[in-house]
Amino acid sequence: MAKKAVKKTKKVVKKKVVAKKAAKKTTAKRKPNAKFMAPMQVSDTLAEVVGNKPIPRTEVTKKLWAYIKKNNLQDAKERRNINADEKLRAVFGGKKVVSMFEMTKLVSRHLTPSK
Repeated sequence: MAKKAVKKTKKVVKKKVVAKKAAKKTTAKRKPNAKFMAPMQVSDTLAEVVGNKPIPRTEVTKKLWAYIKKNNLQDAKERRNINADEKLRAVFGGKKVVSMFEMTKLVSRHLTPSK
């Protein structure tokens, strides 16, 4: 019986080594998607918050979060919700409270591809 137990542990060790090798291959740097990095034209209502220059979607999100944190608009109890002030309420279509997941959908309405 002792021989069978030794054989099983060898198989487990081999599987772990294979898994480690596979993990090393997938850790290569990802290339950013060109669509996310393309400059987008910002609407006038969103321009009051993030500026009126064409910027990529990723930068729009960064600037929105900077504005939210600067003005302390994130809900204290439910951290996923954003309590909109007057400027953000115009961007969010009049909603007072928006979840962070809904925010990206509402903001995308204010972005158009720049020429």
